[in-house]
Amino acid sequence: MTSFKTLDDIDVSGKAVLLRVDFNVPMRDGHVADATRIERSLQTILELAKGGARVIVASHMGRPGGRRVKDLSLEPVARELTARLKGRPVIFAEDSVGPVPQQAVATMTDGDILILENLRFYSGEEANDMEFASDLGRLADIYVNDAFSAAHRAHASVEAITHILPSVAGRLMQAELASLDAALETPKRPVAAVIGGAKVSSKLNLLGNLIEKTEVLAIGGGMANTFLHALGVDVGTSLCEHEMAHHARNLLDKAKSAKCKVVLPMDAVVEAELAAGAEVKVVPIKRVPKDRMILDVGPKTVENICKQIAPCHTLIWNGPLGCFEVPPFDAGTNAVAQRVAELTRAGQLFSVAGGGDTLAALAHAGVSDDFSYLSTAGGAFLEWLKGKPLPGVAALERAAAEFAR
Repeated sequence: MTSFKTLDDIDVSGKAVLLRVDFNVPMRDGHVADATRIERSLQTILELAKGGARVIVASHMGRPGGRRVKDLSLEPVARELTARLKGRPVIFAEDSVGPVPQQAVATMTDGDILILENLRFYSGEEANDMEFASDLGRLADIYVNDAFSAAHRAHASVEAITHILPSVAGRLMQAELASLDAALETPKRPVAAVIGGAKVSSKLNLLGNLIEKTEVLAIGGGMANTFLHALGVDVGTSLCEHEMAHHARNLLDKAKSAKCKVVLPMDAVVEAELAAGAEVKVVPIKRVPKDRMILDVGPKTVENICKQIAPCHTLIWNGPLGCFEVPPFDAGTNAVAQRVAELTRAGQLFSVAGGGDTLAALAHAGVSDDFSYLSTAGGAFLEWLKGKPLPGVAALERAAAEFAR
């Protein structure tokens, strides 16, 4: 169980609080195209402001490489944040360290909200530079990390800053870690995982970790083809990492030893090319035509996956089961997602999902609001699935131990 301090452990009244969020949001024509991450930060921002803190919001955006890039400024994000706060004004500082934000902070009153310019305009941010962290630390009395999605980065505003200011987790970070802990570290068993996506090579460690921690592992998407090939199945012209066959066989052997049931496709939807509105052709998995590719799992596979997860109490999902972006090859992902949603609504399943394609697929299936928790963390979520320590979380744990002393 992760051990860290939260907003419940500090008094923010009259204090300047440096709040690390992740506002690395998609932009279109100078405007925020998807405000999900901003929306999710509002609880912590408002709790701090209503608690009498002077809230100094800090984030990165994109990869400017330590230089100013106009298109990566957080000024449009400040405008979006103001709108989401329903008119509560947000001050924008045109720099993240130095005299500009220092002067802006000096003029703040309790309850005010300030957002700093893109942290990555300084190379010290990604270098986890202590001097840059010290410059940030001069702005505040307390540090709050509410950016789990940046927790896999040992950057100055994530790791080094915790050596300078008393440090706690914000509400989003707290909720994320509690949900992930409940899903994999202290779950109600049996535990199932649904893992899709294109390549086994990108998820070797992830699959290996899940095999040790789940009772059921359903594999779909392009990576399932590599496992099928490893078992001697001809997958036609499908995406397949033939060179990864020995790794796939090793994972299957590991699963057998760990008593983890691996669920692979029994049938498949095949076509010569990926084209919307194509006529669906379903074949048994051992009868994939040599000139066709697998684009989705078939109905028998869907039925089997749903059967295997039905007795489970916890489920983790990462990656679609087919080419969900192009109907009719979305049917498999949709059907399994809707069954997971049904079990979750009935209180039989605690379900956690994460990853950009995964969230898009679940939204496409119309079940985004029915899962127990959806993580927007991306890379941090994947690193957690691999069982790797996250620098941002480790920093909060160390800070909590120091807090106790």
